[in-house]
Amino acid sequence: MPEQLLNRVRLELRNAGAAARDGVLALWRAVQGRLTVWLPIAAARTDEWRRRSIGALRAGLASSRPRLEQLAWSLAAVLRRSGALALAAATRLWTGVRGPLIAALQIVAALIVLFEEWGWRPLVELLSRLARFRIWTRLELWIAGLPSYGALAALALPTSILFPLKFVSVFLLVRGYMVAAAALFLAAKIASTALIARIFILTKPALMRIAWFEAAYNRFVPWQEAMFAVIRASWAWRYGRMVKTRVRLEANRAWAYWRPRLIDAWARWQPWLQEIWADFRFSSAEAWARMRPRIRSEMARFRIVAREAWERVRGV
Repeated sequence: MPEQLLNRVRLELRNAGAAARDGVLALWRAVQGRLTVWLPIAAARTDEWRRRSIGALRAGLASSRPRLEQLAWSLAAVLRRSGALALAAATRLWTGVRGPLIAALQIVAALIVLFEEWGWRPLVELLSRLARFRIWTRLELWIAGLPSYGALAALALPTSILFPLKFVSVFLLVRGYMVAAAALFLAAKIASTALIARIFILTKPALMRIAWFEAAYNRFVPWQEAMFAVIRASWAWRYGRMVKTRVRLEANRAWAYWRPRLIDAWARWQPWLQEIWADFRFSSAEAWARMRPRIRSEMARFRIVAREAWERVRGV
């Protein structure tokens, strides 16, 4: 009995599947027939709409072409007129600004040359005086013996070391310490310039063995010398030389006036200063004698605490 029921269910499912398949096929044939009729009609209507649209667009362009051409010619005339006015205004502006601008550029260039002659060279000479110290001499000999790219890295080293000090100066400026920020920035800049100048003199033979560095140097130096020659012939440079000579003369005159007075003042104040220095040394020695045992005991306690902490860390 169960087998007959199972066979009957299977037969019913098979008949239902066949009926559903026949229904889907019939629906697809009906839809296909409708699409076969509708698609040519839709294609014909689309073509007709496209032809009408293109025809209307061409007719509109043909009717508006004279207006567009007139508008284009008017726009071109306005642009030509505006360009002529702008060129005339720029010419007048350049004529009025040319003199002050060239003068300002001459002043800036003169300041560059001024730094070259009064800043770079004196700083190099100042650092060269340190060669009387043995450790400085050994350091300079080691730098001079570096290979080519080692010398290039040594040339960039002062800027890399002193560059963070500029951020510190900016931090001080933000905090309101303007004088300290300016002094730190100038000190970092002067130290960096002096070290770069001295290292360049020491490493120049090694750097000239680098092909691209030699080519850049041989192109830059003639251009620099020509520019400096033009700058030295300008009025700003000549005026700067006059100011320099006047300042040096005034400084020599002031030194000649104040030197004997300073010597007399030093002769009068020297015994008193020596007495103050002797009292300071004596009081410092007494203070050190009183503080020395306490400092030693504190150092001993610190060593004991540090040793215990180290033992704990090693045990963990």
